[in-house]
Amino acid sequence: MTGISGAAAARAADAMLQTLGGTEVILLFAAAGMPADAAAQLGLVDPGVEQVVIAPVVVVELTTETNGPRRRIELLAGHAAMAEQVSQRNVASAEVLFETALGLVYCGEVFHIEGFVVETTGRRDLSLPGGGGVLAAIS
Repeated sequence: MTGISGAAAARAADAMLQTLGGTEVILLFAAAGMPADAAAQLGLVDPGVEQVVIAPVVVVELTTETNGPRRRIELLAGHAAMAEQVSQRNVASAEVLFETALGLVYCGEVFHIEGFVVETTGRRDLSLPGGGGVLAAIS
């Protein structure tokens, strides 16, 4: 009896994410470039943000306490979406991607990233491009 390969499991997980939700979120990162004029050197110019789309993701609305944030979400993103952004942003892993993000936009609302968990399947580190299946949850 043979098991399912890591690549097949990653494709199946991505297909399930697409079927179950298939929505997208936007991660916000500090823009790298600044104008070279005096106003920018004094901090009078907003450098802006770079927006990175992560899709497909499944988003779950969480219940909140009365003294906490008004709205909380948890998201689940598959390996294909995460590996593409890890590669494009030239970072070591999905963990670094979320650690460097300023926030997240979902349905036009900006969320602060309280925490995240990157889960791996199998024995390899799957948060790197070419791995099997990474699932990241943000709350």
